[in-house]
Amino acid sequence: MTHNLQPPIWRAPPEPLELAAGEIHVWRASLLVDAEEIARLKPLLSPDEAARAERFRFEKDNSALIARRAILRLILGRYLEQEAVRQPFEINAYGKPRIPKGMPGEDLRFNSSHSSGIALFAVALARELGVDIESVRPNIDYIGIAERFFSEQEQATLLALPEDAQQEAFFACWSRKEAYVKARGMGLSIPLNQFDVAFAPGEPARLIATRDNPEEAARWSMYDLQPGEGFAGALVAEGQAANVKCWQWLPAETAPAKNTNSASAD
Repeated sequence: MTHNLQPPIWRAPPEPLELAAGEIHVWRASLLVDAEEIARLKPLLSPDEAARAERFRFEKDNSALIARRAILRLILGRYLEQEAVRQPFEINAYGKPRIPKGMPGEDLRFNSSHSSGIALFAVALARELGVDIESVRPNIDYIGIAERFFSEQEQATLLALPEDAQQEAFFACWSRKEAYVKARGMGLSIPLNQFDVAFAPGEPARLIATRDNPEEAARWSMYDLQPGEGFAGALVAEGQAANVKCWQWLPAETAPAKNTNSASAD
């Protein structure tokens, strides 16, 4: 299905924040936070998340993971009127997290992606999601990568474009393909060349065909996101068109919410 967004305006979220059944909220956040902020965020992580952060050799990678996981927990907490979701996530066989069944917020679905210090977080009610952000990097062999991972139709579309349009189109295609496999919750067990997405300049984002199961193409909606200059982004969501709202995460929002309830301990 084709559902293109107008160029999104990343606004500060309203208070109180409500998520309707027909809405998807996408949050943009900077992961470049100072040491004081990291110290405030780190206690929000689950034990396994904190242990994973400690395994990073470089401080910047450690800090980025802490920020990414803690901000996700704070965002989910906003919808549950508590400071943060603190319980461990349930992880499927392919690494996709969700709030465990029987826990507050079990109907929330979420997904996240990060690149070059920017993260996107997508949240909806009872519909699977996948989101992806890519930093547009000029010094890569995007034609070679396309030949390896894109479908024959996508390769032909890319090569038919003027050379000066190919780089941007490549990253649009890549982000849409990544968002789709993340929405399916099966990671790269779905070969990237076994489905086609629309990505030519001016063409609305769309899942064209899925060869592993032809019925899948009608199950998902695809949206073009514009995370900022030098980035490509995409959202894929289960079901019919949704009202997509784009919020900007602000560091001040890491303070406890006004209406807080005790969350489950890890």
